[in-house]
Amino acid sequence: MSKHERIAELARQFSGAGIDPRYAGYFALFNQQKFYEAHDILEDLWLPDRHGANGNFYKGLIQLAGAFVHLQKNRLRPSAALFKLAQANLEKYPALHEKLNLTAVQLLISGWLWQLEKTEFTSNPLTEAMVPQLALSMPAV
Repeated sequence: MSKHERIAELARQFSGAGIDPRYAGYFALFNQQKFYEAHDILEDLWLPDRHGANGNFYKGLIQLAGAFVHLQKNRLRPSAALFKLAQANLEKYPALHEKLNLTAVQLLISGWLWQLEKTEFTSNPLTEAMVPQLALSMPAV
């Protein structure tokens, strides 16, 4: 099975939310701390249109998940570098974009960067008690 087929199979479980299942899957997987899988599923959406209007938006979210992959592997400085890249890519978009509150995401990124920098990269802030969460702003029906 190819990577694309594997991701399509994974994405099927996230259909029905009225948005691309790969986009919905990113948030579900991210919130389960399956950061690598979140990165993979969104990358499948991003790659064909990486130079389109949402190219940097998806890239920033992929980098955000990648930052947490590095934290899971206790790679603190590479994690901080990806947080900064994600910040730069996401700041190009309005405060609410694709049903995501980017102001909240930027605050999340800043908080994790602050945690890393305050210990001068000697302590990993990712613990069972401190895990990131992302949520889409879905209108009430």
